[in-house]
Amino acid sequence: MVWLSIIVLLPLAAIAWQASGGGWQAFWLSVTSRAALDSLRVTLSISAAVTLVNTAFGLLIAWVLVRDDFVGKRLVDAIIDLPFALPTIVASLVMLALYGPTSPVGLHLQHTALGVGVALAFVTLPFVVRAVQPVLLEVDREAEEAAASLGASGRKVFTSVVLPSLLPALLSGAGLAFSRAIGEYGSVVLIGGAVPGKTEVSSQWIRTLIENDDRAGAAAISIVLLTISFVVLLVLRVVGTRAARREEMVV
Repeated sequence: MVWLSIIVLLPLAAIAWQASGGGWQAFWLSVTSRAALDSLRVTLSISAAVTLVNTAFGLLIAWVLVRDDFVGKRLVDAIIDLPFALPTIVASLVMLALYGPTSPVGLHLQHTALGVGVALAFVTLPFVVRAVQPVLLEVDREAEEAAASLGASGRKVFTSVVLPSLLPALLSGAGLAFSRAIGEYGSVVLIGGAVPGKTEVSSQWIRTLIENDDRAGAAAISIVLLTISFVVLLVLRVVGTRAARREEMVV
């Protein structure tokens, strides 16, 4: 508890104290300003879309890594963790080189919402894969074989037998991916360009407030992002726990 307090609780208390420095009215004006609302809209909409995409493809990648054997499987499995190790500003440089004005693939995504989405998808994909993969390894294959022997199609086996077991882990990974996306800065700073109302995410607006010496306003936006992340993680955790209990009762 002491270590948790030093690493997590004290910094959170400090940011809350700084956000309240100007009083409730100043806090409200900071989080409801036009620029703040635009950045929150961009952040939440792109992050939600990226989370949905990564949830689907993260599940697919985890399935392939667990259930299929192919040449280079270990290499692919190691590459999944690359966004964890790669500095996010380097990820932004990579995206700019690949999708910038001199794109070798003919896609110019700089200063676009799609470019921001691609960058966020890159840094958040491992959360879903690594959350689902160990659970998928423990799924009872006998139940799948029994369902198949009774005439259930592959899709029916997946939706009725496999997916309920994976749902808690899938929701947990999705929640972590979403929380990381709404707080991401480094990977979008170059490819996004911080165009107000279009590609400027909340973390970039916080940076602008700090540069303008409005630390209380920056702390207020940070509190909003922290609250959103906490609520999303809590809701998904509750839903996942209930799904796991129902699965245990069925078994």
